Formats: sequence, structure tokens, C-alpha cells
Amino acid sequence: MKSFKNLALLIVMGILVVFAAACGGGETAEETNTGNGEATEEEATLEGSVVIDGSGTVYPFMARMAENYMGENEEVSVEVSRAGTSAGFEKFLVAENGTDFNDASRHIKDEETAKAEELGIEVKEFQVALDGLTFVINKENDWATEMTQEEVVKIFLAEGGVTKWSDINPEWPAEEIKPMGPNENHGTNEFMFETIMEEKDFVDSVNLQQEYSTLVDLVSKDKNAIAFFGYGYYDSNKDKLSAVNVDFGNGPVAPSLDTIGLDDEAGYKPFTRPVFTYLNVDMAKEKPQVLDYAIYTMENAQDVAAETGFAPLKDEVIQESISFLEGLK
Repeated sequence: MKSFKNLALLIVMGILVVFAAACGGGETAEETNTGNGEATEEEATLEGSVVIDGSGTVYPFMARMAENYMGENEEVSVEVSRAGTSAGFEKFLVAENGTDFNDASRHIKDEETAKAEELGIEVKEFQVALDGLTFVINKENDWATEMTQEEVVKIFLAEGGVTKWSDINPEWPAEEIKPMGPNENHGTNEFMFETIMEEKDFVDSVNLQQEYSTLVDLVSKDKNAIAFFGYGYYDSNKDKLSAVNVDFGNGPVAPSLDTIGLDDEAGYKPFTRPVFTYLNVDMAKEKPQVLDYAIYTMENAQDVAAETGFAPLKDEVIQESISFLEGLK
């Protein structure tokens, strides 16, 4: 009888050992580390939000990037808005609850850098693509399809002396030109004013708008309208607008992903600019999803750029950004 009890006890102990082994020896997916340096399931799962605002020009690029990222990381919400570069920096550079990224179609200004230092915010600039400032006209405008750099800029200058198309070419219609563009909230406005127009005043008749979609609509309905904005908005509205081919001294150049990316005289270089996103490095250190999204953005920047109307950056520029971000881990 005693031997039977011992046998029963051994059987029960054996069952318990097998059960313990099946449960992984007491370890669970909630532990922070498996003991051999490998991340657990919980640690590998990202969650939370990433908040981005800023440039309307960069918006199509970043919106596509966010969509792609969330398709692979369902527990992370990436919110992308487009207040404009300058308005975006105001939301980015605040003491509390600022955005994680600010997209920009210009470099950060000295006063914005000073404000970041005052607030103790570490800011890092990343180029994400190349854009070409594009001048668009109505589809019915078949006379101003080619202009020199000087001619197209004169239309927007207060001192340009151009009010009618015939002021540029006497064979063109003697009708009033309707110049348009994005307003001062946008880095594109500042690029036009500071770089292209050399900080000379806009003509009084210029119609400056907050929304790029409004500009597309206005130009598509007025044969005497001409507007400027990033190439991507033209590329996605080719059925409604035509682009001016600009002669920089070596013959007319059509804006395109190929010509925007060229460094030589055959390209669109005088009207080409880099576009950026600015990262709050402190947020990247505190929130894993922000750092992960930053790395994902740079790893996929070249593909998304080409898909959204931007010329991709060179490999070395991309790799330098990725190396910096990997160093924050």
C-alpha cells in the first residue's frame, strides 16, 4: 500500500514538472527581458502617438509616410497637420505639449533656434527630399508656357513693372495678370520672397492664400492666373494646370523629378530647394514610437519622395541621418 502511495506521488510530481515546463518555467511576455538580451513581445510592440505639423508643401510626403507606417504599426497613431512652416514652428517650440516633428520648406530661423535654446529643446534638422518651386498657369493659357527666370519673377515683384501679359511679350494678350501664391505662414512664401525675389516686395495685386487647394482651384478657373508652389501640388493636379518651363540661360526647362534632382546647368537647380522635418530630440529619447517613426521616415524617404512629387535625396544624406537616429537608442 505504501509503495502505491509513493508511485502516485511520483506521478503527480511528474505532471507538475511537465506543466511548469509548458508554461516556460514561470517567465511571461510581460517581463522586460528574456535574460539573454532579446526583447519580449510587449517590449517589441510600439504604442502611443506621434504628432506632426508644419509645411503644407511637405504634407503629402509626410501624410503618405504616416499612412505607410501605421499600416505596419497598428498601435501607433501618427497625426499629420499642415498649419504651414512658420505656424508649425510655433506649435513645435513650446514648453509643454509641443509637436514631436515640424515639417518645413525652409531652414529654421535664427530666432526660432534661439527660442528652442531658451526652452531647453534639442532640435535636429533632417532633409527629407528636394522640391522644385513651380509656376503654374491655366490650361487655356497657351502663350506663357515658356518664360525666362527674370520674366516669371518680374510678375511677382512690386518693382517689376509687369501688370499685363503684353508687358512681357507684345504678342501676348493685353490682359491683366492675376499673380497668386501661398501666404506668409508657408515656407514656400518665404523661399520665394527671400531667395527668388531677393527680399523685394510682392506686387500689390498678388493673391496670397493659406490653402494650396484654393490656389489650384483659382488658377484652374482663370486663364490669366499664375501661381507658385511646390512641384508636388502641380504633379497631382496636371489634369487642371500647366507648368511654366523656365529658361535659366540654357533653354527652357520643365520642372520634373528628373530636372529638380540635377546639379548641372541642364536642370531646374535655381528654383530647387531641400525640404525638411525637424525633430524634438527630447521626445525621441522619451517616446520610443517617436524615435522609431523618425528612423522609418529616413529609411523610406527616397521611395515616398518619388511617390509624392519630390526628388529623392542621395544615399549618403539619408545614411547620415539614420546613423544619428540609431545613436539615440
